[in-house]
Amino acid sequence: MTVKIRVMPTLLFRDVGLVKGVGFDSWRRTGSALQAIKVYNMREVDELVFLDIRATPDGRAPDFAQVDELADECFMPMTVGGGVRNPDHIGELLAVGADKVAVNTAALARPELIRDGALRYGSQCIVVSIDVLRHADGRAEVMSHCGKQPTGREPVEWAKEAEAMGAGEILLTSVDRDGTFTGYDIPLTRAVVDAVRIPVIASGGCGSYQHMADVLRDGKADAIAAASIFHFTEQTPKEAKRYLKQQGFHVRV
Repeated sequence: MTVKIRVMPTLLFRDVGLVKGVGFDSWRRTGSALQAIKVYNMREVDELVFLDIRATPDGRAPDFAQVDELADECFMPMTVGGGVRNPDHIGELLAVGADKVAVNTAALARPELIRDGALRYGSQCIVVSIDVLRHADGRAEVMSHCGKQPTGREPVEWAKEAEAMGAGEILLTSVDRDGTFTGYDIPLTRAVVDAVRIPVIASGGCGSYQHMADVLRDGKADAIAAASIFHFTEQTPKEAKRYLKQQGFHVRV
């Protein structure tokens, strides 16, 4: 059976509402999370990614009550991240309605968080979010703390370690392409996909349906996440899937 390609809008939550910017500088308000979820319910979205981008910098836990409220209105699988520091956080997010939990900064500091979460709740629930900055010399480096702090880690090696620790999926985001509409980092995506056996979700830089097709075909991504294209243009997940189907990709239409 052929696994279908997933199209996944990303919602970035900061303080009181959704935001979007460029290069992880998220300042432009894009509306209410609850309203966005209601819209995506009608637009045949496969999955949704909801990330609280202030939780980790502020040193606070996930807002479980907020996720509970959003999950009640979300009729598609939802991955939730931001502020997750221990297995109990993972369990509580799953209990209030998250289908998967994304871990990033805390997992870099303590990779056993991935293992402990996978053992307790199953690998299918654990998404390791990897934010990557490509330097001027072409070197790619994993960043933590919402793309602000360099780690010295190489993306492919960290992806392989995350898989070995029990990650079920990888959400791979290009920091420097984020919000630019210039297309995904295809060489980065392909390098990570070739190194692991778990699904890789490409994120960062999407500006057109063709960009989606490019990272699926040339980057071999298993799924695509996007934010700005759905917030700031007339393009929709439903039309994206129609386009991809016309290009020969297996999507759920």
